[in-house]
Amino acid sequence: MATARTRTAGTFTALTAAAGLLLVGAGTASAHVSVDPSSPSAGGYSQLTFKVPNESATAKTTRIAVALPTGTPFTSVSVKPMEGWTAEITEAALPSPVTVNGATITKAASTVTWTADAAHQLGQHEYQTFSISVGKLPAAGTTVELPATQWYSDGTVVTWDDTETPGQAEPEHPAPAFTTTEEKAGHGHAAPLAEAAPVSATTPAADSTLGIVGLGAGVLGLAAGTAALFRTRAPRKH
Repeated sequence: MATARTRTAGTFTALTAAAGLLLVGAGTASAHVSVDPSSPSAGGYSQLTFKVPNESATAKTTRIAVALPTGTPFTSVSVKPMEGWTAEITEAALPSPVTVNGATITKAASTVTWTADAAHQLGQHEYQTFSISVGKLPAAGTTVELPATQWYSDGTVVTWDDTETPGQAEPEHPAPAFTTTEEKAGHGHAAPLAEAAPVSATTPAADSTLGIVGLGAGVLGLAAGTAALFRTRAPRKH
């Protein structure tokens, strides 16, 4: 019996270890630089949060850079400060002029780079999030690719710039990307008066009339209640 229990415990331990290795392997395989927009709606502004894992077993991540789109450039880009990391926004001339909100733009923010100090470099099994605020987002249905470059302390450079194709296996180094959705009401223009200041269903005159009717009903109700009280308290005849 003891031998059977020992074998059972050993089998369970082996299966648990194997499952753990599978989970670790799956996590490692799926780890890559990704982006999460707070709002992907066209015509609006959004906070883009990049999740950057350290995938090296021996080196640390020292720097990360994200390339911004030039075909549909952002007219506004700002960086969320992060302790231990220095951020720099680089502008560059666009391949061709772009008209945004009636204005012709010939240059725009092209790259955001974060560089860590010695105490904040990403070590093994660590990740960090980096956030920027951008706008305005392009038309609905546009896939916004944001290729990233990751530098390691041993000199290794990893470029995340592979385009994902629907129906095909995920590439080894997919570029962070998201697709814009339909524009929300109020983006880039004033809301219609009916939406900004809804008109009440009842006018002041109607409110006054309803108030008078309500007061009359209250008085009648009070009178009925008083009469009922007197009837209840009236002495019974024997």
